[in-house]
Amino acid sequence: MSSDFKSLTVKKYPRLPGRKTAESRYWRKFKSPIVVKEFAAVSSIHFSETSPYDFAVTASTRVQIYSSKTHQVKKTISRFKDVAYSGTIRNDGRLVVAGDATGLIQIFDVGSRAILRTFRDHRHPVHVAKFSSDKTQILSASDDKTVRIWDMPSETPMTIFTGHEDYIRAGMVSHDNPHLILSGSYDQTVKLWDMRTQGCVMTMNHGAPVECVDMFPDGGVVVSAGGPHLKVFDLLAGGRPMHSLSNHQKTVTSMCFDHSYSRLLTGSLDHHVKVYNVQDYSVVHSVKYPAPVMSVALSPDDTHLVAGMAGGLLSIRQRVVKSAEVQTRRAQEEQASGGTYKFFVRGQKTAAEGDFIVESQKKRRLREYDRYLKVFQYGNALDACLRTNQPAVTTVSLIQELIHRDGLRQALSGRDDISLEPLAQFLVRNINNPRYTALLVDVTTVMINMYTAVLGQSPLIDELFMRLRAKVKQEIAFQKQLFSVIGSMEMLFAKSTSTSVGVAFHNELSSTSSSSSSIAPKTSTESPAAPTIE
Repeated sequence: MSSDFKSLTVKKYPRLPGRKTAESRYWRKFKSPIVVKEFAAVSSIHFSETSPYDFAVTASTRVQIYSSKTHQVKKTISRFKDVAYSGTIRNDGRLVVAGDATGLIQIFDVGSRAILRTFRDHRHPVHVAKFSSDKTQILSASDDKTVRIWDMPSETPMTIFTGHEDYIRAGMVSHDNPHLILSGSYDQTVKLWDMRTQGCVMTMNHGAPVECVDMFPDGGVVVSAGGPHLKVFDLLAGGRPMHSLSNHQKTVTSMCFDHSYSRLLTGSLDHHVKVYNVQDYSVVHSVKYPAPVMSVALSPDDTHLVAGMAGGLLSIRQRVVKSAEVQTRRAQEEQASGGTYKFFVRGQKTAAEGDFIVESQKKRRLREYDRYLKVFQYGNALDACLRTNQPAVTTVSLIQELIHRDGLRQALSGRDDISLEPLAQFLVRNINNPRYTALLVDVTTVMINMYTAVLGQSPLIDELFMRLRAKVKQEIAFQKQLFSVIGSMEMLFAKSTSTSVGVAFHNELSSTSSSSSSIAPKTSTESPAAPTIE
């Protein structure tokens, strides 16, 4: 019966350890970097959350909107009197907010580049200017040590938080709760503010001037960066530190998450961008840049990695996305929620996640060499394996199976020069492979014993046998040289070991003799005085 036949089991050899993992292969797909020269250091990069995911680049006294498709500048906003900071696109892609070194905050229309709102209360540079999850509010943080929430229609501050003792260079609004504000300062603290209580509800000590902060979507975990360190705090446990990482050699200047919040990217002045797995915060990949990294951002669809550097260079790396990945993401976005008509009629054409599917058992199809093995045609099985250019490990596994079945001689016998050629070529290619050498030497011995009497009748087979002989002689010579080198190294190691032992023994004897001489009583060379008799 067909169910009683067991297909050929291909041998599995241990893999040599390598640096290429699935994670590194994924991040290496961000290739063909496009380098753009800006006028000054790129202090901020921010992607729009709406397709086609254009991004804002802040450098010098302007904010530029780049196209993620053409990688060219679409809009340039240069209506600043001093250095601009923190150019951020609203989640609908229509507005841009930015602060500058004079303390001014401005909101621009992306299409017309017109100034829509201006906020003037800050008296020092504003390094943080972001939209709240509530589209009518603005978050700002300044070197005047204050964090402010602004009402866009009235251009007035709704809340002013004071409590930091130094410049505030990082801040954000919680994704989950627009009432919670996170800020990081050069006073080495990270503070959580609540608009409902109008004050600070939690303070966490980072231990270095804080350059950037971020928060997971559920609002339970906070990540801060400052100096060469990253710290992870658990808000649900009162700000308890969970992890402290130090994988950079210099100050970490920026960080961002991927779209699924499973990977954390950090940029540093040590010219590196590192990727962390947030499950254990291990570094899974690293990218080196030609200059100190001032800002880094990853597009919402995980196809563009953009890094801004201190010398004014802007590096844009793009990953080519396969159609299957696009369809999977589109299906996730279009997944119907419970209670809707779309949810009710789901699965009429295709199965949805969570549906029970009755699978039909497909008839197992045997490979050609398995079909020959099943009917004990060993020669045809070997020919089928060699003819279809199977991997070498498959052919070796088949030969091993023939030896176990005591069918190797049957498979090799009765061959002419045409049918013997593929086997001889296979032996020539693989006999010096350390994994296969022991087995293929036995096969070569059997083949030579069987066909020695007919050598000289076919120039093709004679040439292959000569190549096989030369390959074996070359391998023997190589092994002799290798053993000679090993012997020389062992002799050098033995000599160095004996020399070091001898020196140590000599030093020990010297110290022992000197100590014994210092302890022993001194003997006088003078003769003892004669006793006096009174």
